Order: sequence, then C-alpha cells, then structure tokens
Amino acid sequence: MAGWITETITNMGYLGIMALMLLEAVFPPIPSELIIPFAGFAAGQGDLNFIGVVLAATLGSMLGMVPWYFIGRAFGLERVKWLADKFGRWFAFNADEIDLAARIFLRWGKPIVMVGRLFPIIRTLISVPAGLAKMNIITFTIFSAIGMLIWNTVLVTAGLLLHEHYHLVESWLDPLTLVVLVVVVGVYLFRVVTWKPSRSQTTES
Repeated sequence: MAGWITETITNMGYLGIMALMLLEAVFPPIPSELIIPFAGFAAGQGDLNFIGVVLAATLGSMLGMVPWYFIGRAFGLERVKWLADKFGRWFAFNADEIDLAARIFLRWGKPIVMVGRLFPIIRTLISVPAGLAKMNIITFTIFSAIGMLIWNTVLVTAGLLLHEHYHLVESWLDPLTLVVLVVVVGVYLFRVVTWKPSRSQTTES
C-alpha cells in the first residue's frame, strides 16, 4: 500500500492527496497516519508546497466526512443503527458503537467533533451523532476543519522532518511502513472476522 500511496501522490499531487483522504474518511480502516507523512515527504523534496498539502488533506477529509453527517441527519438514530448492523461489518463498527459515539457526543458536545478528528475510526464515527443531533452544518464544518488542520499539520510536519533526516531513517523506513500496514490491516481483518451485530439486534433475533 505504501507504494500505491506514494505513486498516487507523485502522479496526482494535491488532487491525489485529496482523493486518498476522502477515501480514508469514507472507509475508516485506511489510516491517514500512513497517507499524510508521505505527502509531507513529497513537500520536503520540493515537489509539493507544505501549506498546499495540509489544505488538500483537510479538504479531502471534509469531503469524506460530510456525507456521514448527512446520513445521521437524514436517517435518524434507529435507521442508522439498523444500517450499521446490516452493512457495518465492512466498516468495522456496529449499532452499539453508533450508540457509543452518540453518547460521547451528548456528553461532550461540539468540542468532541474537533477532538475526535485526532483519533482513527472516531474521526469518522463522530460525524454521525453530530448529524443525528442536527448540529449546525457551519459549526460542524468549522470544528471538524480545525481538528483536521491540527492533525494534518502534525502529520505533514512528521513527513517533512523524515525527509530532512532521510539518511538516518532510509534503512528502516520501508520495514516500519510495512509493520504499520500489517498492524492496521490485521486489526481491520480481525474486526471484520469477529464482527457481530449489536446486542439489541441479537436479542431481537
């Protein structure tokens, strides 16, 4: 996957970064932690602009997250939970986790939309209860954008530093990327294999 990510970024530039981040937002098991450092690395080589990379990554994330918001807003809690139990296996979450995200949102309110962008899976799931609560779309967009700008800036900076010290990390960069990828894919496959519908769905059955 690392080769595919770097090839996409090299060939498509900012548009490639946007597309990858949109995919990451729609399909949570793809981690931005693998995508954005490579974009930062490209910025360090002079192929891309640092600010441009951050903005492209943030815009891609937002384009992928807004649909989740509208799913929550349009369908309501019970329908979203039904969808999660019907099709959630491939996204590695079920109705119980939708309930958990909704409780977290109710407990912490708007700031969790911003903070939640810093954590895998949660950064996607938290959009749903925001939609369920009919959070103002402008407020949702602003809080989400702030969170993603912070996180993407950190990751792009990491990639930039990686480029500056490439002579020190060249020997273990590819093996480390492979380890991260194996762990991410392994966790995702484990969740797919062990996935079950929510407890309430099981009880009703």
